Amino acid sequence: MKILHTSDWHLGRTLYGRKRYDEFVAFLDWLSTTIENEKIDALLIAGDVFDISTPSNRAQELYYRFLCRVSNSCCRHIVVIAGNHDSPSFLNAPKELLLALNVYVVGAMAENPADEVIVLPDEHGRPRAIVCAVPYLRDRDIRTVEPGESIADKNAKLALGLRGHYAAVCAIAEQRRAELQTDTKEPIPIIALGHLFTIGGKTVDGDGVRELYVGSLAQIDKEAFPVSIDYLALGHLHVPQRVGETEYMRYCGSPIPMGYGEAAQEKKVVVVEFNEAGPVIQELPIPCFQPLERIVGGLDDIYTRIEELKQKGSTAWLEVEYTGMDIAANLRDRLDEALAGSAMELRRIKNKRLVERVISRGQEDETLDDLNVNDVFARCLQAFDVPPDERPELTSSYNEIIHDLLEDDSNAE
Repeated sequence: MKILHTSDWHLGRTLYGRKRYDEFVAFLDWLSTTIENEKIDALLIAGDVFDISTPSNRAQELYYRFLCRVSNSCCRHIVVIAGNHDSPSFLNAPKELLLALNVYVVGAMAENPADEVIVLPDEHGRPRAIVCAVPYLRDRDIRTVEPGESIADKNAKLALGLRGHYAAVCAIAEQRRAELQTDTKEPIPIIALGHLFTIGGKTVDGDGVRELYVGSLAQIDKEAFPVSIDYLALGHLHVPQRVGETEYMRYCGSPIPMGYGEAAQEKKVVVVEFNEAGPVIQELPIPCFQPLERIVGGLDDIYTRIEELKQKGSTAWLEVEYTGMDIAANLRDRLDEALAGSAMELRRIKNKRLVERVISRGQEDETLDDLNVNDVFARCLQAFDVPPDERPELTSSYNEIIHDLLEDDSNAE
């Protein structure tokens, strides 16, 4: 059994208003070709297929067209779980229809853990792998609320709920393997999927990764996963990485850079082949379909770098941050003039000196683009002179509200 692990496509995502469908098309074409070239038996998609819970028609078209193409290739099985950006009900809606294409979709935690255990047979009907398809586990799925709980209590219960669910699903997988193993001498690996944040996970600025749990203390370590798992295919973090120092627990990362913080990052998918000795893991680099370039410095530095890129025939989308000491008025017009005749696009300008001149009080070097929802709330507490001893409880309550809003499934009845 040879599998390919991918995640965090975020179909439909934009970059400062620029649609990125050409990149998504190029990636999915590359992935389809790679599946055929590598003779992949099963494709695992570990969550965040779409960027929002109500994806555009174009994003849906790309998704379903890809599934149809791959299901008619050498790839016999496709397993899809929902991530925290996905709508569970939206992903689940066509699941019965997609089963006809050997596409298994798990959009939400099942009432019966056995429904998250999938046996993948080969062309002769012999079991070749067992998949524990655990989707993103929402707070309401794994934690009961009790009055008077502290943040530590809440997060401890979340971590315990995560552990308990994986234990229950993997226990069923182990039982199925024991039953199936009597009919074959070949080892049957257990593969688990998940969409969560593990302790020590690496993120980068601007990658759009949402904190999954209030307070972020509910991150779990590698010991939370049952030892029966032969390969753990994780989604949510956009940086390709291993969990701890383990070889078989991995994030494959996002296939395209979601922001300028990921611009220099090499994107990858993970190919895993199972034999009697265990999993053989290989990382395949994904080509860069649309270069992103961040330029930081004074005007001379910016002009010099733009000229270098023009000489190379670059097609990059640029983020320019002016940090010179002098006021640079009409910066956009000057940069547009410098970019004239090139194929590059200017997607964002950060002109700190001009902002400092216009805004004369507190956080003058910040714009709303620089702040997340937590930063804005902190500014509000400061603006209204809320006493410091009252802020932790208010912040905790605010975080829970934001968390519930992000987890709300707008497509559910």
